[in-house]
Amino acid sequence: MTTTRQSENTAAGCRAESPTTCPAHTRLYRDGALEAEGFPVEQISDYLDEPGTVVWLDLLQPSREDLGVVIEEFGLHELAVEDAVNERQRPKLDRYEDHLFLSSYLALIDTSTAELTVREVAAFITPRALITVRKSADLDVQPLLDRWDSSKDNAGSGVAFLLHGLLDLLVDGHFEAVQTLDEQLDDLEDVLFDPAPRSEELQRRSFEIRKSLVLLRRVVLPMREVVNTLLRRDVGVVDERMTPYYQDVYDHVLRASEWTESLRDLVSTILETNLTLQGNRLNEVMRKLTSWAAILAVTTAVTGFYGQNVPYPGFGKEWGFVMSLALLLVISGGLFVGFKKRGWL
Repeated sequence: MTTTRQSENTAAGCRAESPTTCPAHTRLYRDGALEAEGFPVEQISDYLDEPGTVVWLDLLQPSREDLGVVIEEFGLHELAVEDAVNERQRPKLDRYEDHLFLSSYLALIDTSTAELTVREVAAFITPRALITVRKSADLDVQPLLDRWDSSKDNAGSGVAFLLHGLLDLLVDGHFEAVQTLDEQLDDLEDVLFDPAPRSEELQRRSFEIRKSLVLLRRVVLPMREVVNTLLRRDVGVVDERMTPYYQDVYDHVLRASEWTESLRDLVSTILETNLTLQGNRLNEVMRKLTSWAAILAVTTAVTGFYGQNVPYPGFGKEWGFVMSLALLLVISGGLFVGFKKRGWL
C-alpha cells in the first residue's frame, strides 16, 4: 500500500494534532509497511480496530492530563502511568495484565570534560502499539526514526521491531559513553606518568570520570535484566525473527556493563598509583635534602673548628687556612661522590 504522510511532517518527525497539550508524534504501520505519519492521537483506536496495524505514539514531557488521553485509548495501568510521569525512575520492565512498562535512560557525555548526563525515556508496550514518553526536550526522535527507516525490512515484526529500535538506540548510547570514558582514562594515564607532576589536574579529572562512571553504572546494569526479560518466551513480545537482534542488544548491554565495572576499578587503581608516586617523589626529595644537609654539616663543622678563638694547630698561620680548606673540600667531595653512587643525589 502506498505510504501517505500528513502535511505537518518535519525532518524530526510529525507533530500530531491531538487533545494532548504536549508535542506528540504518531506513526502507523500496516502489514510491515509505513502507511501514515502525523495523524491525530484520537484516531489511534480507529486504526487499531483494523487488522494488521501497529501504531507508535511519542509524547514529549506529558502531564498527567495528557496521559489520561493515552489511558483512554489503550487502557494502561494507573501505576505505570504514574511511573511515566514521575522523574528518576530506576531502569526496569514492569509486567501488567495486557501491557509492559519500560523505564530507561539515554546517556549523553561531553567528550571534553567527561561529564555525563542522562535523559529518562519511558515506554508502554502493548501487543499492537508502542507509546514512548520523553521526559526531556533534549531528546530528539529523529535518530529513532532513522533507525526504523534503515531497517524497515523487519517492520513486519510489529511492536518488537519498534521496541528494538528504541533499545538499540539507548544501549548504543551507553556503549559510546563507556568508550569515551575509556579514552579519557587513557589520557589520564599520560598525565599520571608525566615527568612534571600534575596531581591537582589528575585528582580533578579522576573525580569527574569516577562520578560519570557511577552514574552510568546506575543506568547500564539494570538493562541486563530488562533485555533478558524481553527475550523470555512467556513475555510474548519478541518473535523468532527479531530474537537475534535482541540477543545482539543483550550482548552490547553485557559488554557495556562489564566495561563500566572494569573502568571503575581502573580509576581506583589510577588514584592509588598517584598516591604511591607522590610518596615516592616525596621520599626522593627527602633523600636529596638529607644528603645535601649532611654535606653542609661537614662544612659547618670544619669552619666552626677553625673559627675558634683559642690556639690550635695552624692558628694564625697560612697553612692552617689551607688545611681547613683542604679538609672541607675532601670530606664534602667524598660525601658527594658516595651519595651519588648510591643514587641519593
